[in-house]
Amino acid sequence: MPVNLFEQFQRAANAYFLFLLILQLIPEISSLSWFTTIVPLMMVFTITAVKDATDDCFRHKSDNQVNNRQAEADLLLLSSSEPHGLCYIETAELDGETNLKVRQALPVTSELGADIRRLAEFDGVVVCEPPNNKLDKFTGVLFWKDNRYSLNNEKMLLRGCVLRNTGWCFGMVIFAGPDTKLMQNSGRTKFKRTSIDRLMNTLVLWIFGFLVCMGIILAIGNSIWEQQVGAHFRIYLYWNEVVNSSVFSGFLTFWSYIIILNSVVPISLYVSVEVIRLGHSYFINWDRKMYYPKKDTPAEVRTTTLNEELGQIEYIFSDKTGTITQNIMTFNKCSINGKTYGKSVLINKTVPVDFSFNPLADRKFQFYDHSLIESIKLGDSVVHEFFRLLSLCHTVIVWVFFLVGELIYQVQSPDEGALVTAARNFGFIFKSRTPETITVEEMGKLVTYQLLAILDFNNIRKRMSVIVQTPDGQIKLYCKGADTILFERLHPSNEELMDLTSDHLEEFAGEGLRTLALAYKNLTEEHFKEWFKILQEANTSLDSRNEHLAAAYEEIEKDMMLLGATAIEDKLQEGVTETIASLSLANIKIWVLTGDKQETAMNIGYSCHMLTDTMNEIFIVAGHTVMKIQYSDREYFVFQAHALEADLENEFVEVACMCKTVICCRATPLQKAQVVELVKKHRKAVTLAIGDGANDISMIKSAHIGIGISGEEGMQAVLASDYSFAQFRYLKQLLLVHGRWSYFRMCKFLCYFFYKNFSFTLVHFWFGFFCGFSAQTVYDQWFITLFNIVYASLPVLAMGLFDQDVNEQNSMDYAKLYEPGQLNLLFNKRKFFICIAHGVYTSFALFFIPYGAFYNTAGEDGKHIADYQSFAVTILSIICFVSFYLQIALDTSYWTAINRFFILGSIAVYFAILFAMHSDGIFVIFPNHFPFESDMKKKIVVPPPSSHAALVFISAATHLNPPLESILHFWIMSNFRCCQRIL
Repeated sequence: MPVNLFEQFQRAANAYFLFLLILQLIPEISSLSWFTTIVPLMMVFTITAVKDATDDCFRHKSDNQVNNRQAEADLLLLSSSEPHGLCYIETAELDGETNLKVRQALPVTSELGADIRRLAEFDGVVVCEPPNNKLDKFTGVLFWKDNRYSLNNEKMLLRGCVLRNTGWCFGMVIFAGPDTKLMQNSGRTKFKRTSIDRLMNTLVLWIFGFLVCMGIILAIGNSIWEQQVGAHFRIYLYWNEVVNSSVFSGFLTFWSYIIILNSVVPISLYVSVEVIRLGHSYFINWDRKMYYPKKDTPAEVRTTTLNEELGQIEYIFSDKTGTITQNIMTFNKCSINGKTYGKSVLINKTVPVDFSFNPLADRKFQFYDHSLIESIKLGDSVVHEFFRLLSLCHTVIVWVFFLVGELIYQVQSPDEGALVTAARNFGFIFKSRTPETITVEEMGKLVTYQLLAILDFNNIRKRMSVIVQTPDGQIKLYCKGADTILFERLHPSNEELMDLTSDHLEEFAGEGLRTLALAYKNLTEEHFKEWFKILQEANTSLDSRNEHLAAAYEEIEKDMMLLGATAIEDKLQEGVTETIASLSLANIKIWVLTGDKQETAMNIGYSCHMLTDTMNEIFIVAGHTVMKIQYSDREYFVFQAHALEADLENEFVEVACMCKTVICCRATPLQKAQVVELVKKHRKAVTLAIGDGANDISMIKSAHIGIGISGEEGMQAVLASDYSFAQFRYLKQLLLVHGRWSYFRMCKFLCYFFYKNFSFTLVHFWFGFFCGFSAQTVYDQWFITLFNIVYASLPVLAMGLFDQDVNEQNSMDYAKLYEPGQLNLLFNKRKFFICIAHGVYTSFALFFIPYGAFYNTAGEDGKHIADYQSFAVTILSIICFVSFYLQIALDTSYWTAINRFFILGSIAVYFAILFAMHSDGIFVIFPNHFPFESDMKKKIVVPPPSSHAALVFISAATHLNPPLESILHFWIMSNFRCCQRIL
């Protein structure tokens, strides 16, 4: 609790009201009781504390799930129950991925097994990197028995991972407690604020300045009045020490009015905004139209503070694979030794290949070119080598269900799964792997290859290689990767085949297929041994290990022989075309950022109608200089990564933002984030990034709004996002309905909130000119206390939660309705000043209309009916019914049962409290806190109308605070005498 209070006082508004509370404890300053401030302040603190406590409870439960596990450290795997020291883990706690991963102990430590004595005698020393938050990287060296052993992430069990299909394992603690990678990643995420949040902070400062100005005006008035009139009556005041200085009196009055007028600074604004945002978040979570039944995945709001920003999006940055496409890969076509295989599907005409000869074939797999299976059966060596590469060069884990004779592949990438499945159906079946071997069934014959080295894939290399030794002793390197990378590393003799394959790749890419090039290389034993020494030195180096490994890989991956290329189909998700069309009508610009090659990216653009045949102005950026990138207005824009070089940034943004469509190809994760940052920096626009994979995290975090798609690549993007759902098409519902409504409601709430506070508070300002600037309040203290938390809270919250200008269907059908949010039309500085002017005018009418009604008014007995109580109750009744309940009824566009209940209920509560507070009974019980009596026996009779007395409604002196009582009494009399002299 103390920590929570400390955090809440970090907010300037809360600290300001605590300062006011302290001022109210000074009797020489305050004319209000302390509870008028502490009750609303405690309400704000309580609601905020409950919200924080709820978040802490969920966080505590999550922490307990992790902390109660036996392994609370990052371990170096020493041995396990599985052969060869293998260990299977699930890392959902770390990266959101549920597919199993393999970890392997060093061969020298795996021999320790479960022998406790030998494990206790283990005295190895590990020298490694310092604690960091990189979950996919570990660099270290084990020194044991006069030998050095390279350590990497594949030999680590990180805190948070869960053992699967492994009986037991033993490890050596490397990092514990806060040094573990899980805890290193638990730091605070960068806090995102909406444009309305930033504007509100500015407006609150302006309001505070306005409050100070009003205090100064009234303080100056008090000093002048004291000097000219009040100085004659100071000896009659009940003060313990008479204030003889009019300047000091004005100083005290300034602080008194700061207290009285404090409601103009909205203490409940922030907590009301949070309640409204929380309600909007639940509406999104509960929306069945964004629920994906196939995976039982609803939409989820992971950050509740950004809802209204969903109604102001100008730029959407979208990943391609898995975001606008399904990321369910199928092997569609291939090019082998200069010949293409695979045909397009023609309904009712094309018969798929019959794989019944293969009992382990995947029944879901279909291929429509019979000539390929014939080449395999005829023993074409190149075709065999092609599928042999696909069955060996991967990181797939296989599970065998012996009872049904079925193979289940656990894959880290859908691309790998598609390629291994294709090889499986064409007779090259990946059966099992160990740390040293890979077993493949080739056309019915089991072949075991010795696995000598794995050259990992990463976003920089864009390729993967394995080096294996065949049963007859031949050493081969198999490599697959991006064609632009692989072609640079081919033997010169492949030039003709490379040109032919390049043509096939362009054809495949034109059909929207994802392509990879395949190559191999025969190695001599001497060459491999020399290279392997270089690899071991790189693996055991502590400094710049990655650079040394990259150099070693480059050394061996050259002069390769081209085998061909694969083409994988990734279909568009359902509803993508319609969603993009609707968002475009809403004046939202959609940019696609992908790592695919240009032809593939452009074809997907045509498939989803981002690009059309009528767009004849094609602008492709392929230059490295400013002169090559500068161009005139174009309809769409395709650029490659080097267009983001430092000296081209301004030209890129200027040209790209003039285009209707922008597609970025060959982009790395860092470059995706760079594009987002450039648009944020140069266009000052609200951005949204959407993706489904780990390579989209940087982009998602860089944008104002980050959305994660829970697709085939795990949950890493979801864990880093602000909102998540399962399909791209739900973006239309999120933005055009929930986003627009949230922005509309929040703006309407803010306009009314500021109007309400100013119209309520400025009545005191006008009253100051009629009470000698004595800091007397118009309303009684309990009304001031209860106004914002009882009388005026629920109706305005209901409007902020449920109001809508048009229904859901019209919001979807008429996308142009989204534009006011982009242009920031519904709440801005101009709107704020209009609300303030409305509030000032309303407060003027609230004070002077009752004043005029009571002025020179007599009852049936010929006496004045004006008194402080009647005047105060009249004003507060008018402010509740006219400026609040009637105004909110006129402003409400969409009536619900909740709106009606809140307004009628607030009226009933107002009358109940008013009756109770002005009853004889509560006056008798609490005479000090409730000074008004219902029969008004002590009402003062002011001078006759001819006196033109300034005050005709002041209550009996016995009802006022002693200092103010004397001031007002003598001010009345002095005005009366002055008027008599004038007459």
